[in-house]
Amino acid sequence: MIPTLQTKRLTMRAPRWDDFDAYAAFRASDRTKLLGGPFTRERAFTQLAEIAGHWALRGFGRWIVADRETDAALGVVGLYYPEGWPEPEIAWSLFANAEGRGIAQEAAVTARNYAYQTLGWTTAISLIDPANTRSVALAKRLGCTDGETFQHNTLGLMHIWRHPSPDAAGTTPTLNDETVKGTPHV
Repeated sequence: MIPTLQTKRLTMRAPRWDDFDAYAAFRASDRTKLLGGPFTRERAFTQLAEIAGHWALRGFGRWIVADRETDAALGVVGLYYPEGWPEPEIAWSLFANAEGRGIAQEAAVTARNYAYQTLGWTTAISLIDPANTRSVALAKRLGCTDGETFQHNTLGLMHIWRHPSPDAAGTTPTLNDETVKGTPHV
């Protein structure tokens, strides 16, 4: 079951077929070099299906982040814990048309709130290639600290950015009934 979360500007929802062209274009772009890409359209389909499958296997996962007014897909943000990962992470990838507007931060805070308040997580990380300066800057804005590394067999050396704990003052505003809307669906 993939819940739908809403913020003031965004809807975080399950992937749909009409998201595929935007997702495949992003995965084929040079912007995915630090994520192991670029990827073929065929591989992008498998990766989009993995987003839904992660929810089925782990009970949590990443959402398609969409514009709340137009429902246009803007990126993928959420909770990620594939086999071989050191710990569950909060991950984000935005499509080119969504960058520079605070969307990743808004969605990442919402995902972190969900992890802490709904799932009961007590910690979370974000794995970031040190060359990914935009993600490093976002991790800092989210209050994360850098101090550990992880050697991935295909992505290479990744820095582990630790998110503030749920009880850290001012880091995770409480979700209210207006934030989580809709019926969970797959």
